[in-house]
Amino acid sequence: MPSPLFATKSIDSLRADAAGEHGLKRALGPIDLMLLGIGAIIGTGIFVLTGQAAADNAGPAVVLSFVVAGIASGFAGLCYAEMASMIPIAGSAYTYSYATMGELIAWIIGWDLILEYMVASAAVSVGWSGYAVAFVHDVLGVTLPKTWTSAPFLYDEAAHQFHATGAVLNVPAMLVTVLVTVVLVIGIKESARFNSVIVTVKVAVVLMFVAFCARFVNTSLWHPFIPPEEAPGRFGMSGVMRGAARVFFAYIGFDAVSTAAQETRDPQHDLPFGILGSLSVCTILYVAVSLVLTGLVPYQQLGVPHPIALGVEATGQRWLATLVEIGAIAGLSSVMLVMMMGQPRIFFSMAHDGLLPPAAARVHPRFGTPWITTIITGVVVAVAGGLLPVGVLSQLTSVGTLFAFVLVSLGVLILRRRRPDIPRGFRVPGGTYLVPLLGAGTSGYLMLQETASTLIRLFGWMAIGLGIYFAYGRKHSKLARG
Repeated sequence: MPSPLFATKSIDSLRADAAGEHGLKRALGPIDLMLLGIGAIIGTGIFVLTGQAAADNAGPAVVLSFVVAGIASGFAGLCYAEMASMIPIAGSAYTYSYATMGELIAWIIGWDLILEYMVASAAVSVGWSGYAVAFVHDVLGVTLPKTWTSAPFLYDEAAHQFHATGAVLNVPAMLVTVLVTVVLVIGIKESARFNSVIVTVKVAVVLMFVAFCARFVNTSLWHPFIPPEEAPGRFGMSGVMRGAARVFFAYIGFDAVSTAAQETRDPQHDLPFGILGSLSVCTILYVAVSLVLTGLVPYQQLGVPHPIALGVEATGQRWLATLVEIGAIAGLSSVMLVMMMGQPRIFFSMAHDGLLPPAAARVHPRFGTPWITTIITGVVVAVAGGLLPVGVLSQLTSVGTLFAFVLVSLGVLILRRRRPDIPRGFRVPGGTYLVPLLGAGTSGYLMLQETASTLIRLFGWMAIGLGIYFAYGRKHSKLARG
């Protein structure tokens, strides 16, 4: 039997699968998908990382960091849009890699996506917990004990080791994970409706922040716009680029739209609209928010968990600060919803190909959702969110996502060369090479800006995945068995 390691899955069979029925309901339209994308993107990045990247890396030029990260995401987004319109199957980058670079690479990227979605969901649950605890304190006057609202472990980057904090569990992070899991098991359309309401709330809050705080901006706080370099990665252009790698986490989420391909009514048209539409809206909002924020508070003071609320407090508008906290809680809830929606559908696709046990492809007879893998995802996310700090979780998410972006960008280039005849509902502009190479190059560059310990964790996770593939996936692969 020939080795299946680098055998590719037929594009024609994938398109036939897309036309067939596998139990998932086709219930989503273009606006649903764009709102899902916005729901996934706007969250921890805009409510937390904006201030931290300004204080530690770029100063007021964090605006440029967002632009650089947005451009890198835009290149990748264009490639995702072409792939999704051509191969409208649940599975995102996993499926695209299977069709272009072979089963082994597909497994690697699928395993990487499992890390991305689950760890990102856990990271966001920790952020949700922080804003929820602050809201309860500010509005109800109740101080929840840190013993049950924070991680029992923190990671010392300098010493390369974890140490105990004295806390027991981050209970709010675990509770919100359970709630989101229940919503996702009930059904995709119900999840989309729930998400649409939340997205409307948090986008309104972000727009209110810009509208009501812009008149308080002190333009002198923007000077110098790029503070002098104090150390590599801290101010100067090196700080802007390090800041771009850091705020890249703020753009993670638009790729989750492609995991809903088999639940989309017109994937060739609706998927590109959802991906590019959500990315464009969020980039504009990020630039506006970072400009206003750095004009309200000196950038040196923004390294706090709640920078947007701090900016509002500087204007004396207490009522708006409360709304910002509500918007953050809503925003982080919708990010979790979309991330945890994407993860089980990666399991679904891998199991459908025989690389994971058949139970992972089981669909609930009533709700039409991959309920077993949704519950498994919820359990893992709840445990990770209850035990681990947000810093470790967010760094792992970023490096995993950048790796996926590199492979998708290269996949577009490969398919343009190998299969130019395949109908594409959307084509990346600029010819065969320009955008795919820019997408792979920019994502690869930002990936290398991550810390060595983060890259080591990524490779450790990949080693575990390869062990599972050679022990189970390779033997049960439907492609290998013909």
